[in-house]
Amino acid sequence: MTLKEDKNKIKSGLYIVSTPIGNLRDITLRALDVLKKSNVILCEDTRVSKKLLFHYEIQTNLISNYKFNEKKNLGKIVDIINEGQIVSLISDAGTPAISDPGRLLINRCIEENISIVPIPGPSAVTASMSISNFSDKFYFHGFLSDKVNSIRKELEMFKNLKCSIVFFISAQKLNKQFEMLKEFFSEREILICREITKIHESFYRGKVSEIDNFQFKPKGEVTVIISEKNNDKVIETLNESDKKKIKKLILNKSIKDIVGIISEEKNISKSKIYNYCLQIKNEK
Repeated sequence: MTLKEDKNKIKSGLYIVSTPIGNLRDITLRALDVLKKSNVILCEDTRVSKKLLFHYEIQTNLISNYKFNEKKNLGKIVDIINEGQIVSLISDAGTPAISDPGRLLINRCIEENISIVPIPGPSAVTASMSISNFSDKFYFHGFLSDKVNSIRKELEMFKNLKCSIVFFISAQKLNKQFEMLKEFFSEREILICREITKIHESFYRGKVSEIDNFQFKPKGEVTVIISEKNNDKVIETLNESDKKKIKKLILNKSIKDIVGIISEEKNISKSKIYNYCLQIKNEK
């Protein structure tokens, strides 16, 4: 065997292979090499993955591995790898196991002392952050919960983070979740990334409170980045979301408590909050 052949040989194990998030040309040469040499490719939706593999003339056997059958597949996949074969894991787009199936298999491979190799590549998270102009310190959360109360608890935890926050939001949940983002982050900057690297790629920049200006009919999901909390700039106005919250709080909280809660959340002028509380009291 020549030195060149030895370098190109890959060992048995699990390969976590990043694939394009839209533009098929964004795949890496190393990813193509690994996929071609794999004995099996695990994918979420075979229909989606076949488009990529057909484009690059890759004929490796596919096994569907998604949220609802991932656990059931574990034993079979581990046996395949232990037989000395090469298994690649891909997602419909981007990096597997990041808000996508894969964690159960990776955990099992760690337990079985099976080699796990990352093959890095496209990522909606880093692509969006690179053009955001927000703090390069960021927290990636992925998808918010399905239930309203759970979302509120999550956003309550995030509101005081002094870094950028990255979310994925599916198309059918956009309106509801955008309204909740306005409630907690109204004065912060937002970047909304749609169809990244695709023909209809578009971006919206502005205040969270102005999200209504961004009108589109997205498919799939969008990547949303909220800017870091700015503790230096004192906000001198109350928006409608702030006023609505104060009216709700004043039913069972003292003015002193309300001033503390609202000013801590959004760094709004305490005098503005206090005066609005007095105004509500006087109207009763």
